[in-house]
Amino acid sequence: MVTSSPFPACNSPSHDVSIDAGLKSSEEESEHTVRLTAEMCCILRLSAPLKQQYAQDHNLDYEELLGSGQYKESYRADMIRWGEMKRQQDSGFFCRLAIKHATQPVWIISDCRRMSDVQWFHEEFPDKCVCVRVEASEQTRSQRGWRFTTGIDDAESECGLDEGVKFDCIIRNDGADDVLEKQLEGLLSLIRSREEDSNAQNSIKLD
Repeated sequence: MVTSSPFPACNSPSHDVSIDAGLKSSEEESEHTVRLTAEMCCILRLSAPLKQQYAQDHNLDYEELLGSGQYKESYRADMIRWGEMKRQQDSGFFCRLAIKHATQPVWIISDCRRMSDVQWFHEEFPDKCVCVRVEASEQTRSQRGWRFTTGIDDAESECGLDEGVKFDCIIRNDGADDVLEKQLEGLLSLIRSREEDSNAQNSIKLD
């Protein structure tokens, strides 16, 4: 999800980009986004505060949980269950932690995977959200190291947004840089267009 804000102190963004991407679908997309928009946006991950809190509560290595190795995989299922319990208690718990120190006017939420996450951002920042889905073929994902695991890859954390969400943009990320660049240019144009519309509406309200 992308959000953005006219306010320099980013308690509110000028735009928020919420990105729904399955495991091993979006690594290259995020790198390109940073390169294209480093001065105007920051990438925020809901999984980072989740893993940090989980590591603290269970006396684990937070840095290892951020990686993609066996250490994280051995705790992944329990971490998902723990995260769901926290969300049931407070659906915005990890969202608030993720945006707490954001400073740029445009936020890219790169791992928005649950309906409750999308709803929270839309409710907190109405008219400032752009929902983006990043897709890659199973072959591409496998080449990047993904292997289907029953009970994990068919859980809400991986497929909770496969239905019921109207995406503003769908990006294919199968490794062709020129194709990816063109899609990202279209996304940036959409964000700028939304920002211009938002500024125009704010100007009308001030008048």
